[in-house]
Amino acid sequence: MAHVLFLCLGNICRSPMAEAVFQRLVDDTKLSDVITVDSAGTGSWHVGQPAHRGTREILRQNGIKYRGRARQISSEDVERNPYVVAMSESNADEFRRRFGSDYPRLYRLLQFAAGSSVSDVPDPYYTGNFDYVYELVEEGCHGLLEFIRNEENF
Repeated sequence: MAHVLFLCLGNICRSPMAEAVFQRLVDDTKLSDVITVDSAGTGSWHVGQPAHRGTREILRQNGIKYRGRARQISSEDVERNPYVVAMSESNADEFRRRFGSDYPRLYRLLQFAAGSSVSDVPDPYYTGNFDYVYELVEEGCHGLLEFIRNEENF
């Protein structure tokens, strides 16, 4: 079983978007019995809130359902030994600060986006550019799924 945890700052924009997009890919490839998908934030200020309306709208426009609520990453998450997929280097740095710099399965999503000219998924909370973020997330999620399938022999 492979566990995938998407990580951003508040868990209302980027990481729930990535969770929903990746879950659809997992479902479409009939891998939901071997891959679990979740998301969390490094901060606690949005805990319990639904995803940002911009995230919900772009997902709806693309036929993807999402009903999750924001939560903060915990040590229980890390105990499951997930693939932790951070949206930005600052999210990855915060993960390392809390859980150790030697965590072997920490990645940034855009490491898996072939030919991407950016390395961090920008936070649309500040820019409102949910369309662009969706494009990046979708590209990264496709590459991530291929990577996990190769790593886990699925």
